Amino acid sequence: MTKKIMPLNAIIGLRFMGLFIVLPVLSVYALGLKGSNEFLVGITIGGYALTQMLLQVPFGMLSDRIGRKITIAIGLCIFIIGSIICALSGDIYMLMLGRFIQGAGAIGAVAIAMISDLVKEEVRAKAMAMMGGTIALSFALSMMIGPLIGGYWGVDKLFYIVAIFSILAIIVLFTKVQDPPKISHSYDNSEIRLLEIMQNRDLMKMNITNMLQKGMMTLAFLIIPILMAKQFGWDKKDLWMVYMPAMIFGILAMAPSAIIGEKHHKAKEILMFGILLFMISYAIMGYAHSSTMFIVGVVVFFIGFNMHEPLMQSMASKYPRIHQKGTALGIFNSFGYMGTFIGGVFGGYFLQNYGMKEIAWVVIIVAILWLFLVASITNPRINKNLYLSFTDIDLDKALNLHDIDGIIEWYKNESESILIVKYNSLDTNKEEIENFLS
Repeated sequence: MTKKIMPLNAIIGLRFMGLFIVLPVLSVYALGLKGSNEFLVGITIGGYALTQMLLQVPFGMLSDRIGRKITIAIGLCIFIIGSIICALSGDIYMLMLGRFIQGAGAIGAVAIAMISDLVKEEVRAKAMAMMGGTIALSFALSMMIGPLIGGYWGVDKLFYIVAIFSILAIIVLFTKVQDPPKISHSYDNSEIRLLEIMQNRDLMKMNITNMLQKGMMTLAFLIIPILMAKQFGWDKKDLWMVYMPAMIFGILAMAPSAIIGEKHHKAKEILMFGILLFMISYAIMGYAHSSTMFIVGVVVFFIGFNMHEPLMQSMASKYPRIHQKGTALGIFNSFGYMGTFIGGVFGGYFLQNYGMKEIAWVVIIVAILWLFLVASITNPRINKNLYLSFTDIDLDKALNLHDIDGIIEWYKNESESILIVKYNSLDTNKEEIENFLS
């Protein structure tokens, strides 16, 4: 598994480092540009998420048809163009345009779908945790590098670095990433119904969860540097000292959350605990009277955020059928980017017109409602997968598998000559399926 996904993880790491490296200093930098104010800064920070939101589903559907690799390459090229425009921007509106174009390279769902293609569902949580660890490492490095380079050489240089990272990602994509297996199934790819995917209640609840989580993350990145600079007098090149302890504790929380959530089937409980930490963190930041207390709130927030990361992508990938995966994960990521945009706009508006205490209370109220939503999600642990070699079964009988109660779907991995049968373990079992196919 590790050999299959590490090159793809490298691409994801480079892409997210390209996004993260500007975040620690972007709001302070953007606030100093011509024509800027807090509200426009909020739109600029969340701007890339608006185009991401609009294009995640089209990119996901495109990847289901023309392939994951070429779709990822197209997205990375678009991201490079947006990064260069950001680097050349002289006012807030040009920077905003560049951020919108950066977001148009909407490949997040495609990369996740490709990992799902390459690994079995039983080890997908581990693969997603490794991906989450890569993202967290990229984040940690960005928190150190971003403020230093941005503080000493200028934030425009960070955008050039972002473009270089994307070029490296394209090279890795075509030289190191394994081609996904050829999959055939009983569905017609031309009949991927968005309405059918949107009517999946558990997937919709995960979509909303992704939206709220990403919204609170963007809100945090907006308010942390601005308040640390304006309220507590910190210089932007020193902000890495705020983020580093938060990321260290956050990374330490990832592995236990993945193990408890997936291996012990407590994913909902972990998500709910993370939401409680979000509430506590914003309460602390909202009423902090010193930079030390404010940093404690930042640490608590990133512990909760990193507890969510290895679980959400894995859970969301388990609900759609195999032929819907790219599209469904596109919708999932669209909701996440919708949250990113809303978080930036909401934060900018409230920071300009109200204050941190008011932001904290809105977050707490939303989080309480969020807890009830997550509590109603069905944990997909009752679904199991059976892997059968073509040589051990009668493939012709697979056409009638749906005659067995409890069969969710079946499909063929043509590359490895394996039939995969997904079933509800409460309605059928391995022996019944094997006997049917013998």
